[in-house]
Amino acid sequence: MKFKMPPNSLFAVLLRSPWWISFALVGLIALVAFALLPAQYAVVGALGSLPILVVGCMAAWRQLRAPSPARVAETLGAVQAMPWRGFADALAHAWRQGGFEVQRLEGGAADFSLARNGSTTLASARRWKAATHGMEPLRELHTAMEQRGATTGIYVLAQGSLSENARLFARDHGITIVQDAALAALLLAKPAR
Repeated sequence: MKFKMPPNSLFAVLLRSPWWISFALVGLIALVAFALLPAQYAVVGALGSLPILVVGCMAAWRQLRAPSPARVAETLGAVQAMPWRGFADALAHAWRQGGFEVQRLEGGAADFSLARNGSTTLASARRWKAATHGMEPLRELHTAMEQRGATTGIYVLAQGSLSENARLFARDHGITIVQDAALAALLLAKPAR
């Protein structure tokens, strides 16, 4: 069973925030501990911030490896100018570099089958240039996931937006939405080792 952190927990919020916020919070906790606790307990109180320090280090590592906003914009602009074949090739290449076995699928709700460590993920990028994305393509992807025994799904948006109902449907049915910075990070990722 894979542990999934609640999205609004303190640690999840700190992971999404700039790294320095976690370090500032650690400093604040240590300062309060030394100011308010008796001397023999101050160090123990300050050590209570150790999990936040670890989260800060994780956030710093992620942010160090993430592409810059300019690079994200440049990549998304290039993606939006690509024909379908080029975009599909770029996605397949990125997933292969990430350690997946990639199989192209024809004539269905999913465009790719991704396999790694005995687990299958179906990915759909069929409506990659649509302005708005509703629930129907996500329902179709979920049906394909059930038919093929896939545990997860990926829905790729190169542009446009996803309705709130569609976003909730994706969250409730194991479908990851890849768009904007996440799409750029996928396409710019270094090969897995």
